[in-house]
Amino acid sequence: MQKALITGGTGFIGRHLIPLLEADGYKVIIKSRTPEKFKQDFYFRNVDFHQDLEQIPNVNLVINLCGENLANKRWSLKQKRKIYTSRIEETIKLVDWMAIHESKPATFISSSAIGYYGDRKDEVITEKSEHGSNKEFQVKLCNNWELSAKRAASLGIRTSIIRTGVVLGEAGALPKMLSPFKLGIGGQLGTGKQWFSWIHIDDQINAIMHLIKNKNLFGVYNLTAPNPVTNLRLTQSIANKLNKKASLKVPAIALKLRLGGFAELLLTGQKVLPEALEASGFQFKYPTIDLALEDLIET
Repeated sequence: MQKALITGGTGFIGRHLIPLLEADGYKVIIKSRTPEKFKQDFYFRNVDFHQDLEQIPNVNLVINLCGENLANKRWSLKQKRKIYTSRIEETIKLVDWMAIHESKPATFISSSAIGYYGDRKDEVITEKSEHGSNKEFQVKLCNNWELSAKRAASLGIRTSIIRTGVVLGEAGALPKMLSPFKLGIGGQLGTGKQWFSWIHIDDQINAIMHLIKNKNLFGVYNLTAPNPVTNLRLTQSIANKLNKKASLKVPAIALKLRLGGFAELLLTGQKVLPEALEASGFQFKYPTIDLALEDLIET
């Protein structure tokens, strides 16, 4: 039986990915600092947990989903350090661990995010686009995160970097986005003109499996739906689905006071297209925001 190691595997994406890996014949191993919190969870009933990399046997596949949740807390300097180290330092340790194994994994899938591109207004962005300004925290974070992961390619490991947009599902960003609308206080953020590049959770995990199964695929892939929308369009779609009004506007200054640096992610955006992923033959189940919301929102 082939073995797959997932770091950050107890999170939203990992929970959905595990059944697909098991169905494909993988024994799943998760590295977790607190395995006792998850061992009784239905998602992890067949999973092996390890706290230290040194305890983990040789594996065929490594999926790196590690990282502090960006929306967990206000972006103070302390929280930014936590976000940074939970990604870069943990990825460096992971690649170092792979390097010392005589029998190395065949495939390495490592997370990144479309924050790599920075604030790009209405520019159409593909995998060929350069990264944004390192003055933006999210750009510096994603750029260094990817550089740490790409070291695996020099070890002869097939390596793919996945630049993920906002993943929509029953957990993650969507429930937080819906709450104001359900209370009748939903509305656009800032000008509403900023682009929102998103992906349905099913397409996210199916895209990862697509990269795993197709042995000729490597390099960088944008994991975003092929039809990004503006914040205003998103707001209207959610309001229509919930049969609510969305007449309110949340001023930029209010978001900045409440969320600190994280507000910049909500007030700026990228119009990101999954050019490389579609060219590889992947087909989206939910290519439009209306299809995604129809599946995800119960009314």
